[in-house]
Amino acid sequence: MRRRKPVEGFVLCGIFFWTIIAHLISTCLAIQLEERMEIVRKVLKEVPLIDGHNDLPWNIRKFLKNQLREFRFGEDLRDITPWSTSAWSHTDLRRLKEGMVSAQFWSAYAPCSSQHLDAVQLTLEQIDLIRRLVNLYPQHMALVTTADGIEESHRSGKLASLIGIEGGHSIGTSLGVLRTFYQLGARYLTLTHTCNTPWADCCKVDEPGRVPHIGGLSHFGTLVVTEMNRLGMIVDLSHVSVPTMLDALATSKAPVIFSHSSAHAICNSSRNVPDHVLKRIAVNGGLVMVAFYPHFVSCGEKATLKDVVAHINHIRDVAGVDHVGIGAGYDGVNLVPQGLEDVSRYPYLFAELLESERWTEEDIAKLAGRNLIRVFRQVEQVRDQLEAQGMLPIDQSIPPEDILGRSYCRYSGPRT
Repeated sequence: MRRRKPVEGFVLCGIFFWTIIAHLISTCLAIQLEERMEIVRKVLKEVPLIDGHNDLPWNIRKFLKNQLREFRFGEDLRDITPWSTSAWSHTDLRRLKEGMVSAQFWSAYAPCSSQHLDAVQLTLEQIDLIRRLVNLYPQHMALVTTADGIEESHRSGKLASLIGIEGGHSIGTSLGVLRTFYQLGARYLTLTHTCNTPWADCCKVDEPGRVPHIGGLSHFGTLVVTEMNRLGMIVDLSHVSVPTMLDALATSKAPVIFSHSSAHAICNSSRNVPDHVLKRIAVNGGLVMVAFYPHFVSCGEKATLKDVVAHINHIRDVAGVDHVGIGAGYDGVNLVPQGLEDVSRYPYLFAELLESERWTEEDIAKLAGRNLIRVFRQVEQVRDQLEAQGMLPIDQSIPPEDILGRSYCRYSGPRT
């Protein structure tokens, strides 16, 4: 038998020693994570976790043509085609419960290609889809239209389901359509998607070489915002240009939100919010709900949970902890950060934040849902104040010159 040389023995002892140390460190970190997860679970039992944007309704349209009899939302969609083979699928009831999500804004979306054509009809069909989906699962979901309703659903253990309309083209340049959407349960309108409307510029005009169409909001665009204030409908500025952000902030009497955007200072995507607007958001009392899409987070195809944390911390640093929330954008993206693969992963994000001493349980509660509930209540208060002042519905139409020369399907007879 060959005897080991002293050096070989020393090396083996060293390897054994560091293996033990690595195992102890790993065990310690695991214990620390579980301790933080317990704190997160405690917070999310007391405070509703609210996500500002999920595109599942459009996926149901794409995959099932809105036929809900074929949609098994209560099962794990990772085991069911076509969801199991799609990079765009991140949501089902089981994973929402695992992620401790208490309230979700579902997107009623019509693509920009439908503008001036059937955008209003498509949006109505998506609102109908959301309402039918909620009705299919009455023990698990509830349609909610108020801030109080979110808290009531949280106490009853149901997923508060809210409707957000993604894109101002969905109203067909009609305040009457806007009011009708509100009556059907829509509680925010994103002023544009990735296309200009005849009354507002989108984020695309901020990109190099692009020319603004309006330079922000037109006069009619300010009337849209004013009428939303009167209704009690949240103004959403995700997707809009920076001048449109500033015009909306100057017009709105109520707090505004970004339902799914991140920090421009970290990733200079035109979909993100620059610091000077973040400062205005703090003054306005509004909220930026951080998106998870890697192209908005790392400006590339790959991102991690820690990258999302960096955006949350930056928005907190500039605007304050009262003005940041979560708006992941699941089911509307085909790439997600490592560690935030689907709707079940929200608790891990909050646990990561708690690793820093700057984040307290109260701060996590604000980020999770209290900030959005505060904004929602303030929007409702402005509505009530305007009603008490006797403000009537705005009955003005968009000026004909604002839509002149467009491929606009429009009745040419008498109009109000």
